[in-house]
Amino acid sequence: MKRRSNIIGPFLAILIWIPLLAAGQQDTLQYLFMGHIYKFYTAGNKIDPRVEQLDMSGFDGVWLGGDVCSEATLLYSTIQYIDSIFDLGKPTTYWTLGNHDARNGNYEWLKEFSGRDTYYTHYHQGITAIVMNTNLVPSDCENVEKQYRIIMDVCDTIQSSSHLVLIMHHGIWRGVPNLPNPATYAQSDFVYWNANCDSPNSTFVNAIYPRLVEVKSRGIEVICILGDMGGQHFLMDSEDGIHFMGVGLNESPEDEVLIFEYALPGRTMTWQFHNLDSLLISQQGKISKR
Repeated sequence: MKRRSNIIGPFLAILIWIPLLAAGQQDTLQYLFMGHIYKFYTAGNKIDPRVEQLDMSGFDGVWLGGDVCSEATLLYSTIQYIDSIFDLGKPTTYWTLGNHDARNGNYEWLKEFSGRDTYYTHYHQGITAIVMNTNLVPSDCENVEKQYRIIMDVCDTIQSSSHLVLIMHHGIWRGVPNLPNPATYAQSDFVYWNANCDSPNSTFVNAIYPRLVEVKSRGIEVICILGDMGGQHFLMDSEDGIHFMGVGLNESPEDEVLIFEYALPGRTMTWQFHNLDSLLISQQGKISKR
C-alpha cells in the first residue's frame, strides 16, 4: 500500500497542476478603451483607419467611449460596419453612445446587433460595468429614470465585485471634489446634466457621486471613464479616491488609447495610456515575426 501511494501521489499532483498551468495563461485580462474614434471628412460611416487595423482579438473586452462614426446611426450599413469590427454582440464589447452616435436615433438597430439597450450593466470576472447613455435628457423621462435606477440598484447591491467601472461619453462630472471642470480637458462640459427627473439639481456630483463614494467605502474600487476627449487624455483621483480618466483620438500621431490590465489572482487593476501608432506598429511587428 505504501509503494502504491508513492505512485499515485505524484500522479495526482500532475493532474492538479495541469489545469492550474492552463488557467495561468489567463490570469491577467486586458481591456482596451478608445474614444472619439471616427474618421474626419467622410460620409460619416468610417472609423479612424488605424483602429480598423488594430488586432483586437488579444483583448478580453473593447470599451468604446462614443463617437465611433460621425453619423453612426444614420444608415443601417454603418451599424453593420461597426459590428464587423467590434462584434457588438460580444458581452464585453461596451459602447457608450456619443452625440455623433445618438443624434440620428435608430436605437433599434443598436439593440438588434448588441442585444442591449443604450444603457445597461454587465458583470465579468469581478468587474461590474455600467455603460451610460449621457445623451438622455429629462424630456425622455422614462429612460432617464430607468438608467438612474440601474445605477442606484448597482450601488445598493454590489458586493462580490472588486471594481465598479462607469463608462460615459460626455463630461458630466463638474463639481467633483479635487477635479478641474471638464471644459478644461474634454470636448463637453454638461453643467446642467440631470441624472433623474426629480430635480434640476440631480447632477452627477449631487445624485450619483455620493453613491460611488459609498461603494468605495465598502472596499470596491470605482473608476469613471470619459470618451469625449478628442486628442486629449485625463487622469486624476477625486479627494474620496474615485478614479477619473478619459482619452480620445484626433487623427494625430500623439493619439492615445487606454489599456486596462486586471490580475485575476489578486483582483487588482492597473491602467496605462498607450500611443495608438506605437501600439499598431508593435502589433504588426509581432505578426510579421510569426
